[in-house]
Amino acid sequence: MNLSQHNQFSSKASQLLSWGHWFTFANIGLALLISLSYLFADSPPTSFMGITYMLVTWLSHTSFIAFLAFVLTVFPLSLVFPYPRHIRGMAAVIATFGASLLTLDAYVYFNLGYHLSSSALPEIISLLWHRLNSSPALTTILAGGIVLVILGFQLTVSNFTWQNLARLKQLKFARYASSFLVICFALSHSIHIWADANLKFDVTKQDNFLPLSYPTTAKSLLAKNDLLDIKSYKQAHNVQINQQNISYQLPTPLTKCEDYTPAKIDIFVFETAQQLAQFASNKNLYSTKQFLQPTDHNDMLFSLVYGLPAFYKSTIINEQTLPAWQSQRRSVEVNGIAALDFINDQTHTNSAIRIIKGTDDLTPRDKNTHIYAFSLADTNKEVVITSTLYSSDKRITRVNGLIQPSDIIATAVGQYLNCNAIAEQTMLGVNLHQKKDNMGVNYSQGVVIAYKKDRITLIDPDGDFKNISAAEGFSIEQGLDIPFLVHSIKKLKTFTQ
Repeated sequence: MNLSQHNQFSSKASQLLSWGHWFTFANIGLALLISLSYLFADSPPTSFMGITYMLVTWLSHTSFIAFLAFVLTVFPLSLVFPYPRHIRGMAAVIATFGASLLTLDAYVYFNLGYHLSSSALPEIISLLWHRLNSSPALTTILAGGIVLVILGFQLTVSNFTWQNLARLKQLKFARYASSFLVICFALSHSIHIWADANLKFDVTKQDNFLPLSYPTTAKSLLAKNDLLDIKSYKQAHNVQINQQNISYQLPTPLTKCEDYTPAKIDIFVFETAQQLAQFASNKNLYSTKQFLQPTDHNDMLFSLVYGLPAFYKSTIINEQTLPAWQSQRRSVEVNGIAALDFINDQTHTNSAIRIIKGTDDLTPRDKNTHIYAFSLADTNKEVVITSTLYSSDKRITRVNGLIQPSDIIATAVGQYLNCNAIAEQTMLGVNLHQKKDNMGVNYSQGVVIAYKKDRITLIDPDGDFKNISAAEGFSIEQGLDIPFLVHSIKKLKTFTQ
C-alpha cells in the first residue's frame, strides 16, 4: 500500500517535472520576445564581435532567467504539492507575474536606461505616473491588455503541454535547442572575459543591458553613452572621455518671452578671496557656502556665461557661437574673459547682464542692480570645490542644495528677466527660485561631475570614479549609483546631435 502510494507520488512528480520543462521552454520563447526591446534601447555595437556578443547574450541570459525562475518557483511546488491541475494553474499565474515584471522592466529600461531597483524607485514612479496622467484610459487598457494576453498565453501553453506531453517527449528539438543555449551561455561569458582583458568596449559597454547581468562600471557606462574614445584602445590601453566629435545642437525654435521685465544683473568674478571679502563688506549682500565651481577657470567662466557644462566649450568657442538665450533685450556684456570676447561684438548698449572678471575696483551700476559675486577657485585643488557665493537676492541663501555657475545665469534670464522658458530650453543651469532637488551635472578637465545631495561623483578621463563629500571634500566609500549616473549623463548630452 505504501509502496503503491509512493509510486503514484513519484509518477505524478515525474510527469509534472517533464511538463515543467516544456512549460519553461515556452516561457523562454516569450521572454526572448519581450526582451527584444533591450536590443534597441541603446546604440548598437559596431564590431562583429560586439554584435555576436549581443545576440548570444540575449539568447542565453534571457533563457537562463526563465529557467532560474522555474527552478525557484514551479519546480519545488511540483515536488511538495504534486497535483497537476493546481500546479498548472499556479504556474500560469506565477509565469504571468514574471513575464509582466519583465515587460515593465523593459519599458523602464527603454525610457530611463536602467532596470527596476529600489534606488531608482522615485524615477520609475514618476515615469509611470506621467504616462498614466497623459493618457489614463489608454494606459490602463494597454497595461491590463498586456497582462491578460500573457495570462491567456500561459494558460494555453500550460494545458497544451500537459495534454500533449507524450507526443512532446518524442521530439528531439528541445534537446538540440537546450544544447545550443548552453553553448551560447558559455560563449557569451568567454567573449566578455576576452573583451574585458583586451579593453574591447564595444562588448563590455553592453554590461547590464539585460536584467540581472554584469554590474555596470563607470567605463562601460561612459562607453554605452558614447563618451569614451573607444578607438584609442587600438593604440594604447588608455581611456579618454571622447569630446572630439561633440556637436552642439542649437535648440530651435526658441520660445518667445512676451512679458519682458527690464532688469540689470551684474556678476562679479574676483581673482582672490580677499578681494571678494572686501567687496562684500561694503555691500548689503547675503552669502552661501554651497557654491560648487570647477577649479579650471576657463571651464567655470564658460559655464557661467552660457549656462552649459564645458562639455560643449570647444565646439562653441571654435565656431564662436553666441549664447542661445541672448537677444536684444537679454544682451550680455563680458569683460576680462579673453576667450569669450567675440560675444561683445553683438552686445547692445546698456546690456541687461554684465559678467566681469577683475579686481577689487568693481562697482554695480545702481542700487536696483541684482548682484552676484564670488572668487576664482584655487587651481591646485580638486576638479571642483565648494566656495562662498554672495548675492543681493536673499532667497538664494535658502536654496536647497548646491549652486553651480550655470545656475546663476539661468536665474538671471529665467527670474530677473522673466524668461524662464528660454532658460530651460537653452541651458542646463537651474533657476534658483524654482530649484526643487539637490541634483546636478557638470563637466570640467575631462571629468564628468554629478552631484546628489552632499555626494559628488567624479568619473575621470580614465573611466575610474570616486565619490567625495561636497561639504568637507573627503572621499566616500560607496559604489556607483547607476540610475542617477545614467540620468546625469543623459542630461549632460541634452544639446548633442
